[in-house]
Formats: sequence, C-alpha cells, structure tokens
Amino acid sequence: MADLQWTHQVELLGDRVVKRYTGDDPEAGEREWRALTLLAEHAPGLAPAPIAFDGSVTMSRLAGIPLRSVPGAGAYAGHLARAADRLHAAVPRDVLARLPERPWHLAPLAAQVREWCARWTPREPLADQAVREGARWLERWRPGEEGVTPVFGAGDGNLSNFLWDGIRVRIVDFEESGRSDRAFELSEISQHVSMWVDGEVDVLAHVELSPAEERRLAGCRRLHALMWLFLLSPEGPRNPPGTFRRQAERVLRCLGG
Repeated sequence: MADLQWTHQVELLGDRVVKRYTGDDPEAGEREWRALTLLAEHAPGLAPAPIAFDGSVTMSRLAGIPLRSVPGAGAYAGHLARAADRLHAAVPRDVLARLPERPWHLAPLAAQVREWCARWTPREPLADQAVREGARWLERWRPGEEGVTPVFGAGDGNLSNFLWDGIRVRIVDFEESGRSDRAFELSEISQHVSMWVDGEVDVLAHVELSPAEERRLAGCRRLHALMWLFLLSPEGPRNPPGTFRRQAERVLRCLGG
C-alpha cells in the first residue's frame, strides 16, 4: 500500500514525463508500462501514452489539473465516475483474464487489516471502538465470489490521480494496477482519504451496480475504511489535523450501516 509513502519520482520534460520508481517493489514499473500500453490500445486518450520503458517509464504529459487541486471537486464526481467506468471496461475479458491480480486485492488486504487489528495498542476511545468492532466484523465477513465483475483496476484511488482538462477526467498513476473487480475498485476510490477530507466527492452517486455488486461494495467499503484508520493513525502532515478521528467516525458509521 503506497498511499502514505513516496514510491516514485517524476521528472517533467516538456511534453513528456519520466517516472522513476524508488520503492521496494521491483514490479511497479512493469505494471505501469503494461497499463499504459493496454490503455493506449483499448481506451486511447484516457491515460498517458507510453513512450519508453527501461526500468523507468517515459510517457506523454497530459494536460489538466489534479482534481484534489480543484476547488469544489465534488462537482466533478460524475466526470470522475465516467472515467473510472471507461477504465474498468477498457481491457477485453480474454486479455484481462491473463493479467496478474493487482497488488493488495481483497484477500491480502483483509489479512493485513486483521494483523493490524490484532496488534492495535489502545489509543483513544473512539478509535479503539472502531478497531474492536471492525475486527469482529472482519472475522465474520465471507465475501466469496458473489458480485465479482472482473475489471482492470488502477489500484490507487487518490483524487490527485484524476486530471480535469476542462472537458473530461483522465487518469494517471498505474504502478499498483492489474486485474481486479468493480466493487473493490469503486470502494477503494470512494474510501480514499482524498475523496472526503477536503469535501466529499461522491463517486458512488454516479454509478449503477447490480444488487450483488452493491452487497460486495458494502463489505469492501468497510474493509477500506478500516485500512485507512490504520494508515492515518500516525497523524502525519499530509492531511488536516483531526483526520484520524474523522476516519474513526467514518469506520463506525460504515460498520453501523
């Protein structure tokens, strides 16, 4: 999970971008290159065009402003949802079936969150309650395969990865990408801290899901909310003071629903 640590460096060279990977994942660049190549073929214009790969990825530079930098970003939620829908449907099923699963999909993420719950040191009543109730729910949750709609997932729901160019939203950052399922990906986007900390960006209001997908989404949202409780527990400088407590409140609301 790369949201709270630097995993790459970006160099802007005119109409090109060079992305160098500085994390400890040796496959990050390969995933990004594969994603850009697939999207250039199946959804041209949605993402940067691939130019060269030598461990680093050189890609075209997209025009646009990251939505996290746009005042009132919630007004663009429909555009964001349409971009996500296009991404998810872009890769043909036969090609998608041969792709590796994206990192930190449901099973490994659930295992990690269980471990974090077990290691939790009491901190303050609201967060402690969220961890206790979350751990109890997680031990009972059996998502199975109901509601699984295979999609290509970007793997990072950060609002900064969605660029508004004045007409449409386009997407960058695919180092965590791979085969996924629609409910899981929409959950990750909707629960990302950047989607609510500065004002709600309600992507889910602009998507249509089957009843089975809705049920899977509800569980995935609880899982991602719990994940963010642990990721935000250090109260770092990247979000406003009080974000951790707000996340604990979000977890309890999500579990109560």
